[in-house]
Amino acid sequence: MKILIIEDEQGLRDNITQFLQKEQYIVEAAADFRSAMEKIALYDYDCILLDVGLPDGNGLNLLRTLKSKQKRDNVIIISAKDSLDDKLEGLDLGADDYLTKPFHLAELNARIKAVLRRKALDGRNVVKLNNMELDFNGRTLSVDGVEIHLNRKEFDILAFFVVNKNRLIYKSALAEHVWGDHMDNADNFDFIYSQIKNLRRKLKDHGANLEIQAIYGVGYKLTV
Repeated sequence: MKILIIEDEQGLRDNITQFLQKEQYIVEAAADFRSAMEKIALYDYDCILLDVGLPDGNGLNLLRTLKSKQKRDNVIIISAKDSLDDKLEGLDLGADDYLTKPFHLAELNARIKAVLRRKALDGRNVVKLNNMELDFNGRTLSVDGVEIHLNRKEFDILAFFVVNKNRLIYKSALAEHVWGDHMDNADNFDFIYSQIKNLRRKLKDHGANLEIQAIYGVGYKLTV
């Protein structure tokens, strides 16, 4: 996933860049309106983090340009402005979310994941794969109409696989997505193996027509 950070404050820009790179994103950055316009004219991004108060222009005008060109890049506004009018204007112009500074990087990451998930699922909250149905809002799984109990981590793992079906998921990316900052204290990936083992068993026992494949030494892939 490719992300563009448009933020004039260098310290914050660098912190976000380093954090998202650790989350396995491809990250580009722009410090002002002009360079941001050049980048969005040349490239497409999965998500743009947009500061409104740029030194040489208003970030909302950049958002207007994006939408006028019918570009589908997701946009999260990151701004020190916390008024309701500012939020409504940004959302009315087509922003997908609005996050007020200061914020925790973990919250920003969660917002990005939510936006990307909505895009990947075309706005749907329920996904059907063969004889399996996953409800993201209700956090429930059913196979052939029968609900299967999953613990919180098992559901998060399966949801991540569903959004990235038929794609290789590295163990490190899965750990960071599901466990976040807590995985920094782990000496190995045994906690992943245990959860996936249980998840595979539940899917198999209930006859789910899909498979979580282990790619030896690398990660996993949900094949449908």
